[in-house]
Amino acid sequence: MQADKERAVRLLKTARGQLDGLLKMIEEDRACMDVSYQLLATQAILRKVNHDVIRAHLQGCVREAFQTGQEAEKIEEVLAIVDKLTG
Repeated sequence: MQADKERAVRLLKTARGQLDGLLKMIEEDRACMDVSYQLLATQAILRKVNHDVIRAHLQGCVREAFQTGQEAEKIEEVLAIVDKLTG
């Protein structure tokens, strides 16, 4: 993986902590909207990490594939992830 690993690890650990907090909130019957806001915050972190990973893939692996004439496979990879993101 070519993304900033330290940043990805830090953000994922934060998301893991938020998930632990969410479990506790649900076990304690906290207000639905409080739980929902925490879920949104966790999703935002995961989206940020995914953005960083995709960006690094485009700047590294995809660029390299174009330079070596092997772009077809990488284009399909990017299209597949775009489909998942938009579907």
